[in-house]
Amino acid sequence: MKSALPPPLPVASSDADLSVPRDRALPRRGWARPAPRWAWLVLPWSALGLAASAGWLHAQAWQAATIVVLLIAIIDLARLLRAPTPQAARKMHDTWAIGVERPVTLTVEASQRRQRVDAFDLHPGGWAMRDLPRRLDLRRGEAAIFDYQLRANMRGDFQFDGVQLRMHSPWGLWWQSRVTGEIQRVRVFPNFAPLAKFAMFSAEQASRLVGAHVKRRRGEGTDFHQMREYRVGDSLRQIDWKATARARRLISREYQDERNQQLVLMLDTGRRLMARDGALSHFDHVLDAALVVAYLALRQGDGVGLLANGGQSRWVPPQRGVGAIDNLLRASYALQPQPIATDFLAAATELSLRQRRRSLVMLVTNLRDEDMDDLLAAVRMLRGRHLVCVASLREGSLDQALDEDVGDLSGAIRAGATAQYLEHRVRAHEALRNHGVMVLDVSCSQLAASLVEKYLAVKRDGLL
Repeated sequence: MKSALPPPLPVASSDADLSVPRDRALPRRGWARPAPRWAWLVLPWSALGLAASAGWLHAQAWQAATIVVLLIAIIDLARLLRAPTPQAARKMHDTWAIGVERPVTLTVEASQRRQRVDAFDLHPGGWAMRDLPRRLDLRRGEAAIFDYQLRANMRGDFQFDGVQLRMHSPWGLWWQSRVTGEIQRVRVFPNFAPLAKFAMFSAEQASRLVGAHVKRRRGEGTDFHQMREYRVGDSLRQIDWKATARARRLISREYQDERNQQLVLMLDTGRRLMARDGALSHFDHVLDAALVVAYLALRQGDGVGLLANGGQSRWVPPQRGVGAIDNLLRASYALQPQPIATDFLAAATELSLRQRRRSLVMLVTNLRDEDMDDLLAAVRMLRGRHLVCVASLREGSLDQALDEDVGDLSGAIRAGATAQYLEHRVRAHEALRNHGVMVLDVSCSQLAASLVEKYLAVKRDGLL
């Protein structure tokens, strides 16, 4: 009886459109509120009231002043309420990269008389912003165009809810908040600038750019690459004697690492990856590093797939060609770690059912000793068919705690607890190595280089 496959996991298709819809926002108005300039009327009016109460001024004069103040306020309020809402338009990219500051251009245009407004863009909350709000003096038929800087701090789908305008009345006694412009939706992807930079270099040069130490093994691969003249250091097995006889000089066969192998990136989306190092979470670092090694593997001609499991789930079957990186980006850009304990055995079962061909499986997580029983069972299942590498992230705060000088009891307790925790990590890693698993114990800054280096070492040694 055949085992039924699990229900399909969401995945973006290769021809999915990256454009996002735009919806026209209906203008929304708030209540009109008194502005600070009210003090210019209230203070003289109050002074007249005090003078009238002291008998220095006739009461009718103060009543007349009251009527004048009320008329001025009512006329100014009526002119504000009748004033049309200026038109606002926003120009920006539909796709963003996390952590990269980009300009957003706002255009605000008054349709009638001169207006003074304070403009603020309703960008997604939590994003870092500079150069807002702006005070604008608009004239009839003229448009004010200005830029402000915005940086996305999270990946996923987000929405800009129009442009908020604080409109000032002609005499400055009132202001009213209005929302106009368009609702725009944007997608925030992992920072793919390194991938664009790698496109200008060969796979070997790009590997060095991320800090991987590449060991070359000239002519010792498994796939034939080309014929060339003999070089000192070539083995006798590489010499093509027929070509040598024709050319009357030594000709060697050059081989390259076998192509058309498969790499599956197995990413933990559970609670372990919610920790933060700097501005980004551990999962953001994991996703960036996974995309780097995936891009380089695709450049090498290998197929790359992705399985995310723990919190949110995704499955992208291994695909070849540099264009497959788009599928990985679409499938993973909105993934977020969840406060859920990851079931490694369930993830291994999922992968075993979906990926029948032998592959290099790179599992990226933050390993704790309490996870060992579940993880060992998962590794045993995967090693029946696949080559497994576990990359365990180490918090940067642990290294900092060990480097700090100990000057009091609390510092000594903290240093001792950190050392004990790291010792437990080492034991967990050794237990995995004893089961034939490759283990990487790395910080976030080392992750990309370590994954690339291990992937290239596996290809170089022909372990698949």
